[in-house]
Amino acid sequence: MTDTTAFTALRPRLFAIAYRMLGVRADAEDVVQDAWLRWHGSDQQAVQSAEAWLVTLTTRLAIDRLRARQAERETYVGWWLPEPIIELDERTPESSAELASEVSMAFLWVLERLSPKERAAFLMRQVFDHDYADIADILGKSEAACRQMVHRAQERVRQQTPRFDVPRDAHRTLLARFMAAAQAGDRAAMKAMMTDEVQLVADGGGKIKSFLHILRGAGRVAGVFWSLEHQYPQRVAYRQARINGEPGLLRYVECKLESAQSFVIEDGRIAAVLVVRNPDKLAGAPQFIF
Repeated sequence: MTDTTAFTALRPRLFAIAYRMLGVRADAEDVVQDAWLRWHGSDQQAVQSAEAWLVTLTTRLAIDRLRARQAERETYVGWWLPEPIIELDERTPESSAELASEVSMAFLWVLERLSPKERAAFLMRQVFDHDYADIADILGKSEAACRQMVHRAQERVRQQTPRFDVPRDAHRTLLARFMAAAQAGDRAAMKAMMTDEVQLVADGGGKIKSFLHILRGAGRVAGVFWSLEHQYPQRVAYRQARINGEPGLLRYVECKLESAQSFVIEDGRIAAVLVVRNPDKLAGAPQFIF
C-alpha cells in the first residue's frame, strides 16, 4: 500500500484513540494530523507494521498533548467536560468509525481522574484490546508496570461508573418522558424520574454562566430545569440526539442552542446529568431550532 492508503485505512482507529485520550475533537484531529506528517516523512520501508507504528505514535502524541492540556485545565473555570460528538439522524461513515467502540460522556469524564499513561494503558487494554506486550512497547514500560496501571485504572473506573448497561430503547423512552416534563415545567414529574442522589455537572468554561459546583439531589436538579422553563415560558425546546453514541438531549432557549445534555441511567431513573454549555464545545451541533 502507499503511505496515503495505509494511513487512510487506519485513520478512524487513530482518531478513536486520540479522542478517547483527549476528549476534544480538535485536539484529536491535531494529533492525527501530526501523526500523518511524521508517517509521511518516515522511512516506511523500515516499518514492519504500519498499524503498530501509527498506533504507538498516536498514543504517545496524545499523552504529550494531554499532559500539556492538564496544566491548562487546572485554571479552567468550573468543571471540565469532554467535547460531545453529536449526531441527529443517520450515522455518517465518519461518525460510525469514530464511535466504533462507543464511549459515553460519563465514561470519558471518569477517565479524567487517571494520569495520561494510566489512561492510555487502560484504553489500550479495555477498549482497543491490545495485549500487555504491545502496551509496554507503546508506553516504554515493563509489562508488569502496565498490568499494575491497568489494574489501578480499572478499580477507579469501576467505582465511578454504572454497574449495568441500559438498553437504548429504555434510555430513549425515559428521556422522551423527561423532555416532555421539562418542557411542561412539571417539577414533580421530573423529580420522580431521578434518583434521590442525582447529580448535575455543568461545563460553561467561563464563556457562559454555569454552576461552579456539582448540584446534588432530585429536588435541586429538577428545580434547575423548572426554573429555566419558568424564566422563559414556552421558549425552551428540547431535541433528542445521540451524544457519543448514547441517547441525549439538545436544549434550545429562544430557538438558540443552549446546551448538550448526557444522562446516566440507573435502575430506570436518572442518576446524573452532564450539561455542556461551553459554546466552543457545541460548534458541531445545530445552533438553531424553529
